[in-house]
Amino acid sequence: MNLGYTLSGLAVGLLVGITGVGGGSLMTPLLVFLFGFNPAVAVGTDLLFASITKVGGVWVHHGKHGSVDWKIVGWMAVGSLPVAIATLFVLKYFMSVGKETTGVITYTLGIALILTAFALLVRSVLLSKAKNQRTMDDAESNLQNSARFKHLQIPVTILIGAVLGVLVTLSSVGAGALGTVALLFLYPRMTTLKIVGTDLAHAIPLTAIAGIGHLSLGNVDLVLLGSLLVGSLPGIWIGSHLSAKIPEKYLRPFLALILLLIGLKFVLH
Repeated sequence: MNLGYTLSGLAVGLLVGITGVGGGSLMTPLLVFLFGFNPAVAVGTDLLFASITKVGGVWVHHGKHGSVDWKIVGWMAVGSLPVAIATLFVLKYFMSVGKETTGVITYTLGIALILTAFALLVRSVLLSKAKNQRTMDDAESNLQNSARFKHLQIPVTILIGAVLGVLVTLSSVGAGALGTVALLFLYPRMTTLKIVGTDLAHAIPLTAIAGIGHLSLGNVDLVLLGSLLVGSLPGIWIGSHLSAKIPEKYLRPFLALILLLIGLKFVLH
């Protein structure tokens, strides 16, 4: 058990609890830049880390709040899980023929971080619009808004899942912020609580399958995983209680800027 890894897990857990930003967006760059881990090992370890830490959140959303739309979770999984498995097979093939996969993982990680940074900034705008739509007095207008993407909702939901399947498997980033923004845009009438719960529920099988796949490829450090969990679980609990006392409207744009800069560093590396 490494104290430095545990303290890093605690710090990331605090930020996740306060801002709701996905742990992968913060943890994977930290492991690469601060501790010098190979990007593939950082991604693989973080995927299993994410699948374990998200279980508690879904338990609360499903059991206590009933805020998981399992039908949407299913449609997203139809797109994401087969694509994640296919991506793992492609990685395995390239590794078997001696091709270097670190560059692809690093570049994808950079792209995912840049998209996440923009998603963090757009998310508050979409949340505000969604709230306004839900409080409109005109029932007919509400009906039109709710049906805005009706005929495209299922195929686009599957497509979103497929895109997340590639991004998450290659970078461990995107299951949180990008998934939430996509659902907010596609399902403007859903409550914020249900959006978050649904996205969280979809992230568990996706990160678990991708993480197990990376484990089979030798891209998971189990000692690192245990150290991160020891620090992050209490960190998330503390951060969620501090979230009401810390001005997130200032912290979120700052985090978005940091993620953007880190993403550009990965892409331009």
